Amino acid sequence: MLPDLPDLDDLTADAHVVALPMRVRFRGITVREALVLRGPAGWTEFSPFVEYDDAEAAAWLRATVDFGWTDHEPAADSVPVNATVPAVAPDEVAGLLARYPGCTTAKVKVAEPGTTVDDDVARVAEVRRVMGADAHVRVDANGLWSVDEATRALERLAPHGLQYAEQPCRTVPELAALRSRTAGLGVPIAADESVRKAADPLAVARAGAADVLVVKAQPLGGVIAAQAVVADAGLPCVVSSALDTSVGLGIGAFLAAAAMTPGYAAGLGTAAMFASDVAASPLLPVAGRVPVRRVEVSRDLLERNAASPERTAWWLTRLARVHALLAAA
Repeated sequence: MLPDLPDLDDLTADAHVVALPMRVRFRGITVREALVLRGPAGWTEFSPFVEYDDAEAAAWLRATVDFGWTDHEPAADSVPVNATVPAVAPDEVAGLLARYPGCTTAKVKVAEPGTTVDDDVARVAEVRRVMGADAHVRVDANGLWSVDEATRALERLAPHGLQYAEQPCRTVPELAALRSRTAGLGVPIAADESVRKAADPLAVARAGAADVLVVKAQPLGGVIAAQAVVADAGLPCVVSSALDTSVGLGIGAFLAAAAMTPGYAAGLGTAAMFASDVAASPLLPVAGRVPVRRVEVSRDLLERNAASPERTAWWLTRLARVHALLAAA
């Protein structure tokens, strides 16, 4: 059962806006802003991407409240996680993978604006070379290919042995068409944005448009709400991060322990992409896994990584607007 919406004063009583520097550009950004706050159950996070409107950000606030005001019990001590490889040159791959000790799965970004399929193939080939034949390699296009582009790209990437292709096209009908067209390639199709950004997150399952669901705790409204989506979809589920701080990764870890399909690695090792975090003991991969635990925030790191007064005001104003939306509903 979801907790009641706290008063805005309760949400902001111990709230901090941070700007975390990243080691490499990812998703077009080099600094990740987030608002972390303390609830009765512990630290929680509100970090919808800055371009998201208030209506979309409302689900993220529900997740904030769910985790900060609910005593979730961990369903496991730890969960396996994948390495994440941004759209970098092949000679940077080995160094990036070294930040994910023990990981035997890698997610590789493809279709990055300004790059080519040749670049994608070279990056994936290098990941395969470094990790070896037994590793699982996934690619993620963030919906940036058309059906024709995705077909051509997957035909070239398939020989490198893909566990799945995540959100190769933008819409559910496009995913369904691609899945039919590439059935002989042996590359399962996974849906991410078609789940977390959709008014109906189950539409992709009903349309037969994906083999795997990628779910993220914050965009789906928290651990409880996301578990319901997974149960209703009836498809294999991989839990991933939304480039969260270690606090937000903790939310994802609780969800992964409860709902993720065995045999897959969660995309929750992304603390390795930050040059600094909000916790003295961040949720970094160790032996290919991250622990399922609530993260205790470091006051020193909150101060050191504090956003500017202008950005702090922007986030607190945004929080107030989204809170008003949920209160009205």
